[in-house]
Amino acid sequence: MSHVKKDDEVIVLTGKCADKRGKVLEVDKKKNRVIVDGVNVVKRHMKARPPRFPQGAIVEKALSIHISNVMLVCPKCGKPTRPAVAIDSDKTRHRVCRKCHEQF
Repeated sequence: MSHVKKDDEVIVLTGKCADKRGKVLEVDKKKNRVIVDGVNVVKRHMKARPPRFPQGAIVEKALSIHISNVMLVCPKCGKPTRPAVAIDSDKTRHRVCRKCHEQF
């Protein structure tokens, strides 16, 4: 079970975007990378290709960062946490905040 999933709120721990918060847009489990909204944004120059870019353009694009450089933020208490795994009586696994013990 991955500690980060799509639509989770995370905080970036290292790099040029450290301490920024954002929502996870995409998770690549094979490469262990995530794309976070508003984090690690670069500008790409697009060649003119009608009809989408008739004159060319400069497009902002979010690049991926390694999954170990982000930490999950608890939706209830709002603090960064390393989630614990709780197993119910019917053998289902859930992520649980270690600080407020809320399931998410």
